[in-house]
Amino acid sequence: MTHARALPRAAPETQGVQSSAVLAFVDAIDQSGLALHSFMLLRHGHVVAEGWWVPYAAELPHMLFSLSKSFTSTAVGLAVAEGRLTVDDLVLPFFPDDAPAEVGEHLAALRVRDLLTMTSGHADDTIAGFFERRDGNWAASFFEQPLSYTPGTHFKYNSGCTYMLAAIMQRLTGQTLLEYLRPRLIDPLGIDYATWESCPRGVNVGGWGLSITTDSIARFGQLYLQHGRWGERQLVPQEWIAEATRKQVPNGPDPAVDWEQGYGYQFWRSRHNAYRGDGAFGQFCIVMPEQDAVLAITSGVGNMQAVLDLVWRHVLPGFSAAALPASADAKRLAARLAGLTLPLPEGSSSALETAVSGRSYRFAANDLQIQQLSLEFDAERVVLRVRDNRGEHELVAGRDAWLQGETTLDQRGRLRVAAAGAWTALDTYELRLWYIETPFSPTITCRFDDDRVRFTYRLNASFGPTEFPPIEGRCLS
Repeated sequence: MTHARALPRAAPETQGVQSSAVLAFVDAIDQSGLALHSFMLLRHGHVVAEGWWVPYAAELPHMLFSLSKSFTSTAVGLAVAEGRLTVDDLVLPFFPDDAPAEVGEHLAALRVRDLLTMTSGHADDTIAGFFERRDGNWAASFFEQPLSYTPGTHFKYNSGCTYMLAAIMQRLTGQTLLEYLRPRLIDPLGIDYATWESCPRGVNVGGWGLSITTDSIARFGQLYLQHGRWGERQLVPQEWIAEATRKQVPNGPDPAVDWEQGYGYQFWRSRHNAYRGDGAFGQFCIVMPEQDAVLAITSGVGNMQAVLDLVWRHVLPGFSAAALPASADAKRLAARLAGLTLPLPEGSSSALETAVSGRSYRFAANDLQIQQLSLEFDAERVVLRVRDNRGEHELVAGRDAWLQGETTLDQRGRLRVAAAGAWTALDTYELRLWYIETPFSPTITCRFDDDRVRFTYRLNASFGPTEFPPIEGRCLS
């Protein structure tokens, strides 16, 4: 782990940013109900505003999802500069043992450039097939899926393309993406923490799976804003930065949608001549060259366009070409940012609390795989215990504040969590969880009626369903 030098800080007005504009952005985010977890705004290389909504915090890494793709693209650019490959290299020769028995003309023509621009020729994303492959050979799965279009002619967002770039890099270097990037990008930028998920065969998945802090996202954006230069070093070739971030292919006609402004090498073009890397549920690295600004955001939202709309509506007009006079708004902004928090469950006391505390409820077979649960209340916390098909799990929640800990309640295993609960009605107790290194926030609701409990589970965001049918349990005694 490196010990990064802190990014320089400055009052917004000294860098030509109106504090009132950032205040308006934060207010609009909270009023809209969009669950941002953090943001950092840089202007002229200085952090002029930053905030984390409790229970999220500056030192915590956050899942990037597809924002990982922009780091994969950067690794390819570095390998191109080192002479290891070119963007016009054919893809199949990198995988001589994984090619299908019959190679069609489209697959034979597939180039590295087509993977970078999401124009492989597939009509659908290929990753569903990856997870169905019992031998874990994702490259073979990619090649087996039909190419409906001539490579280079049809944009289709396809995380499998990025995985193939990661696999090519590992074939060329003998290192995972993270290992390759560490001395070339991660350490020089001062990124203190980075992990990357791998496929069953040990390849960093490329298209998702990277976790870093908000500060690290901001550093990456600032590097791109500075055309690949960091301090006295040219970390990434300026020519690659220009190619990666320009419009390589069209991807839609709507001038009001940020996902239809063109696509580069694993970077999206944006409105207002900006560009960005982004990931599911609102992970953003927005670079605004005309404003000499970078905005890093982590969040857990379903509507990502709504976040960008608020950026353009409130933050963008707040930039000035020159420094601005000191403003009382700067103090108000600092106080506002210091007090950011995600809303706690709201409620009061219930006479049922003593009666249900410590009682165990058993459930018939159900899709959630829950077999038994109990809630135990004391003056400062609530303990939820659940037995499911994976075993016993415990979650400790605060009563008037987010209480942090770890739990195995999620299918992914042991995760850091912050939780709080409240009686939202006389018969209903609600628990809100934030898995604080991810975008995800489950809400658990228990409604009690005599010896029964009605249990519901919903998510703030998901690639699948967010609402699940209620299940009913009965008291064991």
